[in-house]
Amino acid sequence: MAASQPPPSAAIRLGSPEQTLGLAARLGRALQVGDVIAMTGPLGAGKTTFVQGLALGLEVPAGRHVASPTFALANEHEGRIPFVHVDFYRIRSAAELPELGLEEAFDRAATAIEWAERFPDWLPEDVLHLTLEVEAQGTRLLHASSSGPRSAVLARALAERAPARR
Repeated sequence: MAASQPPPSAAIRLGSPEQTLGLAARLGRALQVGDVIAMTGPLGAGKTTFVQGLALGLEVPAGRHVASPTFALANEHEGRIPFVHVDFYRIRSAAELPELGLEEAFDRAATAIEWAERFPDWLPEDVLHLTLEVEAQGTRLLHASSSGPRSAVLARALAERAPARR
């Protein structure tokens, strides 16, 4: 990417949980080992729904329950490639993070982290950042931005596969 070109970013309006699942599933099909998605947004914004869509695209078996690991902190799912789903919501200090095995997960799986803004220093350099906002009419606005070459590829793929904007 040329130095003068800004990192890819996108704003995508999602009108329903089904649209969220569909877009995330398409992104999940593009994920590779080492990809990291950092998710932010308020409670109820759709972060876990998006992760469930990623799991669909990663071919996590349909019978596997993909829920927010709020109390477990991290769940691993087998699919086309290993998928690690992490939740920083209940973590009180960075001292708790080594127990999660994040650095090892970054090397051997695709990883999605909810509430990633709580410990940004624990994220690798190349991350697809997704922020979900709840709009007044109940739709969701997804902001995507990249911080490196691989996440730039994912951000572009996400923008190209987004539902039609109205």
